[in-house]
Amino acid sequence: MTFFDKVYEVVKQVPKGKVVTYGQVAYALGSPRAARQVGFALHVNPTPGIIPCHRVVNRFGRLAPAFAFGGEEVQAQLLREEGVEVDETFTVDLTRYLYQGDFNV
Repeated sequence: MTFFDKVYEVVKQVPKGKVVTYGQVAYALGSPRAARQVGFALHVNPTPGIIPCHRVVNRFGRLAPAFAFGGEEVQAQLLREEGVEVDETFTVDLTRYLYQGDFNV
């Protein structure tokens, strides 16, 4: 299984209504310094309807300005549809929405 495949498996475990950070995903994979690689893997997500890459934000809760499937407006809409509040600066409150469960890798 490639690193990208592992990223996708972790992201699929994030429940609706929650978000994780790129760094969390990297850490879960045993590569805590690979947050940028996680971002690249999500940018080329082969199945966005199955792999919910919209649930991944940066360490400050900021959405991706270059969200691969339509920009931050689309990412914000997808999150809002799941009950996640996104403010006018396209930021999510991590104290409320950060998923802190364990990942099976």
